[in-house]
Amino acid sequence: MINIKVLGSGCANCKRLEQIARKAVEDMGIEAEIEKVTNYNDIMKYPILSTPGLVINEELVSSGRIPSQEEITEWLKA
Repeated sequence: MINIKVLGSGCANCKRLEQIARKAVEDMGIEAEIEKVTNYNDIMKYPILSTPGLVINEELVSSGRIPSQEEITEWLKA
């Protein structure tokens, strides 16, 4: 199972990123656990300069922007 974390305070951009990630997982038909990480200390465990951030299997793949569903799909395939 793939582990996906959305890093951020719960702002509109963070919520949008979570929606896009869920849609990518659903469209691919894969099993994934999507977790929202809002605790500042937990977020700072990753090399992130700005939110929202996206972590797939403990690897930071995006921060400070909202990636497209296509980008997320490619990261999930890798």
